[in-house]
Amino acid sequence: MLGELFARIFNTNNLWVNLKAIQRLLTEHQLHMEVIVNQKSAPSGAGVIIQLETAAGAAMKNFNGAIGVRVPRSRFLPVKTTSDLLLVMSDLYTIANGSLVMNPNRGFMSVPLVKLGDINFRNVKDFLSRFQNIPNMLELDHLTVSGDVTFGTSITLKGTVIIIANHGERIDIPSGAVLENKIVSGNLRILDH
Repeated sequence: MLGELFARIFNTNNLWVNLKAIQRLLTEHQLHMEVIVNQKSAPSGAGVIIQLETAAGAAMKNFNGAIGVRVPRSRFLPVKTTSDLLLVMSDLYTIANGSLVMNPNRGFMSVPLVKLGDINFRNVKDFLSRFQNIPNMLELDHLTVSGDVTFGTSITLKGTVIIIANHGERIDIPSGAVLENKIVSGNLRILDH
């Protein structure tokens, strides 16, 4: 059984299992895994999809002597949302010896909290269409973006930046803008003429 340390909550993106142990459990009908019912919205917004899945990590309880290894966040960068994608595409990270690592030019090693909201940033195609290029985020602590917001080129975000376009309105952050500890809301469009 898993030790007391892992008895509360255990999450993993990587399992190493002896295939002979899996074969034994399958042959003995002893691999018990719960079905998880996960409701999701259809991509078109036209209804609900029910996804049935099992959590591979939950199968660990079936293996006597199973152990968990704690890997610090600095060793992996999961990209599950466009908010995560913005972080890894930014100047917060650089490649060293074939690995993505925190940029040494960042003054502190914590990762900013980034929340890209609603349907405008939900999928990768929509996300990419909103950025002419990825802003400089080396000094960013927190970014929240909601609504119809687009970003020009050579933008710098510092401190806490909150950008909220109200329903039916649009905010275009102009090229070269430096936003430091700012809240931008309402409607902002700067047009070239």
